[in-house]
Amino acid sequence: MDPGALLMVGIPGLTLDRATRRRLARIRPGGIILFRRNVRSLAQLRRLCADLHRTDPRLLIGIDHEGGRVNRLPPPFTAFPPAATVAAAGSPRVAFAVGRAMGRELASVGIDIDFAPVLDVLTHPRNRVIGDRAFGCTPAQVATLGLALARGLRAGGVVPCGKHFPGHGASRGDSHVVLPRVRRSRRDLARIDLAPFRRAVAARIPCLMTAHVLYPALDRASPASLSAPIVSGILRRGLGFRGVVVSDDLEMGAVAHRLAPEEAAVRAVAAGTDMLLVCANLGVAERARAGLVAALADGRIPFERAREAAARIARLRAPGTRRRAPIARWPAPAHAELARRLS
Repeated sequence: MDPGALLMVGIPGLTLDRATRRRLARIRPGGIILFRRNVRSLAQLRRLCADLHRTDPRLLIGIDHEGGRVNRLPPPFTAFPPAATVAAAGSPRVAFAVGRAMGRELASVGIDIDFAPVLDVLTHPRNRVIGDRAFGCTPAQVATLGLALARGLRAGGVVPCGKHFPGHGASRGDSHVVLPRVRRSRRDLARIDLAPFRRAVAARIPCLMTAHVLYPALDRASPASLSAPIVSGILRRGLGFRGVVVSDDLEMGAVAHRLAPEEAAVRAVAAGTDMLLVCANLGVAERARAGLVAALADGRIPFERAREAAARIARLRAPGTRRRAPIARWPAPAHAELARRLS
């Protein structure tokens, strides 16, 4: 088992240039996450995804594609509105249709996994990092609409990944910059924030992303992404989740301002996380890999823990999980009409 398989990394440009290929050969990641810097056009993105899959057919290609302000893709991809606007329609059928349209467009160019839907319950009035990315302010609304969108993504041909466990909607700080704290009681966290994730697990969502947020009622010392009581305890043993746990980006300030990449990677995997996002800097990804190699050698991460994580990731790549749905005409007229109606 190569520890690089537990990493999903960002790449710098629009193509796989020689330097990027060399670095990826050293890291041997299990996935690549794409951003706006990697996308110029439909044809270019399709070539890039094909080149990545040719380099290693096991690679998972991922993207944050929620709609609204979290949208990495230019025209002719459809610009869908944010989750709050989708929720205003009040219809799981509409949320499913949006997810299916997104999934079809992503799958048609070779993207495998979408880090959506947001399953955070927006309850802090000054929470801007989530804001209109949330489907609502009640657990029932978030779960119903978020899981409808997740079913749509799967129907369209991509793997959905719900986020940000155990819930980022009650925080004020932005984990891209600082380490936010959610000071709810364990009972209120279970009643409000955990409720959509509980339903997602029951619906067998294949992938969940953790939050770089501190929940003192659950773990006084570590953010959720590095917390064994939260990941292995609540998510695995408590809720019975059997899919892939993905960390949020280890380069975000909530983690990177406190820990070196080597230590952050080791702590996340030891806590129960399966796949680690390192979204911008391949040098940081190399350091994270080195940390995992050392921890496997000295026993800080049991080999069985890493092998278990790699096996879960491999199941996301299994035959039947990638259903390509080619789109004959771009922009897709039905998708554009759906987005227009919602907006």
